[in-house]
Amino acid sequence: MNILTGKFTLHYGQKPVAIGQAPGRLEILGNHTDYNEGFVLSAAVSQNTKFAIRPVEGKTCRLIDFRDNSTKEFLLGDIDKPIPGSWDNYIKGVIVQLAKRGIAISAFDGAILSTVPLSAGMSSSAALEISACYAFKEAFFIDLPPAEWALIGQGVENEYMGLQSGLLDQFSSIFGMKNELILSDFRANEVIRTVRLPSDYIMVVANSMIKHNLVDSEYNTRRIDCETAAAKIGKVVPKVKTLRDLSSTMLEQYRNLLTDREYRRAKHIVGENERVYRGIEHLDHGEINEFGQLLFESHQSSIENFENSCPELDFLVELAQSIPGCVGSRLSGGGFGGITIHLVEKKSVDEYCQRLSTAFKLQTGLEPELIQCLIGAGASSKRI
Repeated sequence: MNILTGKFTLHYGQKPVAIGQAPGRLEILGNHTDYNEGFVLSAAVSQNTKFAIRPVEGKTCRLIDFRDNSTKEFLLGDIDKPIPGSWDNYIKGVIVQLAKRGIAISAFDGAILSTVPLSAGMSSSAALEISACYAFKEAFFIDLPPAEWALIGQGVENEYMGLQSGLLDQFSSIFGMKNELILSDFRANEVIRTVRLPSDYIMVVANSMIKHNLVDSEYNTRRIDCETAAAKIGKVVPKVKTLRDLSSTMLEQYRNLLTDREYRRAKHIVGENERVYRGIEHLDHGEINEFGQLLFESHQSSIENFENSCPELDFLVELAQSIPGCVGSRLSGGGFGGITIHLVEKKSVDEYCQRLSTAFKLQTGLEPELIQCLIGAGASSKRI
């Protein structure tokens, strides 16, 4: 945080009073299950976003992103609607969400320093939202429970940005634990338990370099398909409120109530919820190869059932099955581009990355961004 403090002081002429930091996240298993009130196995990563802040007089808020030194300025009275494509929307959205809870933010100077890749499925947006939340918390003495901060971040996405996403990104960023995967229940909105990965394996993130913008993608359409499928079965089986309430057996029993597309969307979500629990069982028993196989199964379901993959992601997963050292791979996050995750033996990781990169570039002409991800701690903040 000292680097950000120094840069902030040099740029604005005064020190910040507080810094919030929030990590990016990896969805390990449980794809698109969060908004279906299901289960997700996820992890915070060591890459994070830091947000430094200093309250100032007046109504004008100034921001700088030290990644590219881009700057933004806005008036507190003029933030009701987002400006398409502007990164400060995520900060303004937090202020709007706080105002809905009766909490006012005064003008401030703010600065961002981040190592979370943009538009790559590691949730750079949630890292920015939550780092801003935690900076505001310290600077303006706001006392809210962690789950409420997660809901504020989700509110930015749902209400301000128009993306009907679930709570996974914010939950993982806030509740992540070093060296542990977390199991979240998105009906109760709580972390149920943590699960340890074997220490001789590491997650490699392969950024396909295919940018996705989920607000403009078919993300919201997928959500509608899921809700429609659950509602149709719920008319016959009242206890079914969301797809979380279905087993694979029940889904097959009521398949005739759904269109083919609704059935396939539901099959993906129901299968993912079941894979989460099977995966935990395998990890608890040290069955890493069986766990890895579930990652491959998950990706195949994304191709066949949820249709949220793309040729570049599919090729990365194909490569994972042919290069020694990897036990499992799948797309992670919303899909439609972005990243795949690869569970790789640490002793093989450098050679694995080299071979993956070379083969991908030969096939696509694209240079993939490969990141060896340590599992990091959740969000934090401090006054300076």
